[in-house]
Amino acid sequence: MAPDARRRRPSPAAVLLLLMLAACCCRLAGARRALLDNGLGLTPQMGWNSWNHFYCDINETVIRTTADALVATGLAKAGYTYVNIDDCWADDQRTKEGYMAANPKTFPSGIKALADYVHSKGLKLGIYSSAGTRTCSDRMPGSLGHEDTDANTFASWDVDYLKYDNCYTDGTPETERFPRMSRALKNSGRTIFYSLCEWGYMDVAKWGGTAGNSWRTTGDINDTWTSMMDNIDRNDAYAQYAKPGGWNDPDMLEVGNGGMTYDEYVVHFSLWAIAKAPLIIGCDVTSISEETLGILSNAEVIAINQDRLGVQGKRVRNYGNDLEVWAGRLTRHRQAVLLLNRGAASTASITAAWPDVGIRPGVSVEARDVWKHETLPGKFTGSLTAAVEPHSCKLFVLTPVPR
Repeated sequence: MAPDARRRRPSPAAVLLLLMLAACCCRLAGARRALLDNGLGLTPQMGWNSWNHFYCDINETVIRTTADALVATGLAKAGYTYVNIDDCWADDQRTKEGYMAANPKTFPSGIKALADYVHSKGLKLGIYSSAGTRTCSDRMPGSLGHEDTDANTFASWDVDYLKYDNCYTDGTPETERFPRMSRALKNSGRTIFYSLCEWGYMDVAKWGGTAGNSWRTTGDINDTWTSMMDNIDRNDAYAQYAKPGGWNDPDMLEVGNGGMTYDEYVVHFSLWAIAKAPLIIGCDVTSISEETLGILSNAEVIAINQDRLGVQGKRVRNYGNDLEVWAGRLTRHRQAVLLLNRGAASTASITAAWPDVGIRPGVSVEARDVWKHETLPGKFTGSLTAAVEPHSCKLFVLTPVPR
């Protein structure tokens, strides 16, 4: 071989440096995968949580009858499989051995028996704690400093889901406290869905995916139009970080709790669906109205939320302060498009233009109104316009068709 064609061999020192850098990168990637890849949350979680309706007024009967009602109403078949106990389930103090224990007055059978009952219905049980010394109600101990003990306890009870709150902290950053529980859950021997509830502090969406399956991007929701819209607005800023296995969480659903109108609840459910938010029911499903059941069980809207592509829809056009277009990609080259009238005064025409919603110029689509369960007549090219009443929305799935 001619001298100018020979490749120069790297020195032993250079080879060693490259090997060290490669090992470091592998360790970092492995650490990220170890916390993230538990195989859960490939689509946003669906279920029920006790807090928005019952607050601390819970007991094992409430949880059992809720599981029964999820099955009886068809909500379980629609995808709502998690039955999540929120705050106030535990005794005020740990046992002398240092364990959390169920409140003997309200959960006398214990959490393991409750998990067995929920599992017998084909559902999964969720539980609650906090990355602090106490939970937010101050009625039970938190898990700070007891992460391994509590994760192992939850696993021994066959718990499937942990909502982990952020009260009574010691000043340690969320980026340290929440991953501790993630590691503890991983080491517990049971696959447990991990829902971080640190309220959007420290840009949680930017690191939550390394620790959990979902992360709260907002403070607590309440059953008002203003609160609901504020939460989805805050959540929208982090759309790029959501993906299968990890979801932005603008908090649980208020649909059915009575503080908003029917149309406002339709907006609430539609926005959560297109934004790939967790669909966690917050009303009393044992006394659910037909109207509320119709919203929560709409299979076409749920399908948008559960689309396997896992792309969070977001606001793509704002016509002044009140009229908006939201859009997100779906499988099979489809687009979900939501036309939203935030105003309280008058009906308005809202246009979704193809450049805004991610459809190529010249492409024709069929438009499916998923609330009316109707495909609009004809084909649409370039844009879609609809009249939308105050505090209301129209939600469509646009499917490309041959011209």
